[in-house]
Amino acid sequence: MLNKSLQFLSEHKEVAFATCGGNLPKLRMFQVMKQDGNVLYFATSAKKTVYRELKENPNVELLAYADNISVRCSGMVNFYVDDDQKRWIYNHNDVLSRLYNSYDQLEYFCLPIADLDYFDLSPTPPVNQHFDLMAGEIDNGFVGERFCK
Repeated sequence: MLNKSLQFLSEHKEVAFATCGGNLPKLRMFQVMKQDGNVLYFATSAKKTVYRELKENPNVELLAYADNISVRCSGMVNFYVDDDQKRWIYNHNDVLSRLYNSYDQLEYFCLPIADLDYFDLSPTPPVNQHFDLMAGEIDNGFVGERFCK
């Protein structure tokens, strides 16, 4: 199921991306620029609020959703992205070259996924599976068991 979850992420690159701005969460749409297994790569401008929020607090959560399936991931972003990765991201994501003249005008970061939740509301009962990628733990469960009756 973990591989299915990671495959889902690779097919759904537009995600709701949550950061912490002060004491309040901040949510925005973001695009995953590259995925390497359980590591997701992103690019942004150093002038944007999201960049400042990430530098102050690197804890994030994101959510991809389509067709009654959602995958939620959390972890701490890392700003150590090598130059080859930066160039690849810039050259393989058309939106970046439309907005920026060069790859080095951007800030790049990656999210090694620490926790991942897979929800599928299609079957009865719905499927809910949790993956703790840092500890290697998997919690099998059903969304239906968590609803009020």
